[in-house]
Amino acid sequence: MTKFLIKPMFHRDKVRKISILIISESTDPASNNIKNSILKKSKWEEINTFNKNPVYQHQDYKNLKMITINDRKITHENLDIEIKEKLNIKPDHAIFISKHTSKTGEPTLTTHPIGNYGNAEFGGQSKTLVLSSPKLMSQLLRIIKINSKKAQTYHKVCFEVTHHGPYLKIPSLFVEIGSTEEEWNNKKPVEIIADSVLELLYQYYNEKNFLKEIPTIIGLGGGHYTPRFTDVALERNVAFGHMIPKYQIDAGNIEEEMFEKAIQATPDVSGVYIHKKSLKKSQVTEYKNWFEQRGIPPVSSKDLPSL
Repeated sequence: MTKFLIKPMFHRDKVRKISILIISESTDPASNNIKNSILKKSKWEEINTFNKNPVYQHQDYKNLKMITINDRKITHENLDIEIKEKLNIKPDHAIFISKHTSKTGEPTLTTHPIGNYGNAEFGGQSKTLVLSSPKLMSQLLRIIKINSKKAQTYHKVCFEVTHHGPYLKIPSLFVEIGSTEEEWNNKKPVEIIADSVLELLYQYYNEKNFLKEIPTIIGLGGGHYTPRFTDVALERNVAFGHMIPKYQIDAGNIEEEMFEKAIQATPDVSGVYIHKKSLKKSQVTEYKNWFEQRGIPPVSSKDLPSL
């Protein structure tokens, strides 16, 4: 197994001119509430309009912008290109603030990459993955967990696997409050997400400000809410990019081409974490061999340094 040695988590002296775009949706109550909380907790100025809504720029971090769209986030394709054409803003990363829905209605605070392993039933393009932001997303999960503990909330904090749209050409992630209207309008989880997003961007600002030595890995196996990947990210100094659940494997959506796409859409990938208990032994052997042949070794939590 490969052992990774980790130095401090980020460069304090390396603030790059990277443009971060926070995206909210006017018809999404959680999205609106998080946006309004972010505006109250920090200093912003209106610099333009988009979709007849104000475009905000952070007064201290000029490359941090926030917009609101009026249609569904998951089906608003190529938003990065549209922003460049209409506002002359070229975003380098996108953070979607959003509600989360589920059949169980379980209270959750989640973050996840975007894209489709199968047909594009909920936005994006079929069998296409959007570039992930592994280090930002994994650190955001940790910050949400810490802030959730401080606030003594009852919400489950976890990753979700890669799913739904929209399609963009820039690294993107979703951060969400679930899973009912009561939770979307609940001040406590709203403030936790708002505080966590601001803390993430104030401390790290962008993916490039993390040290390259932090291993970036793909997650393979397990369920939609990734209990094992979440535990590893909360305990170990590692960054998860795209995560492929067992149900997508069972559906026949995962083959060599999709593995290749997961690699290409996970910047600086250096390993794969396989949730072995969720898969057949023959599958584990097959997947390990496939990734090893491409110079991407399987890793276990023991290979990764503690936080």
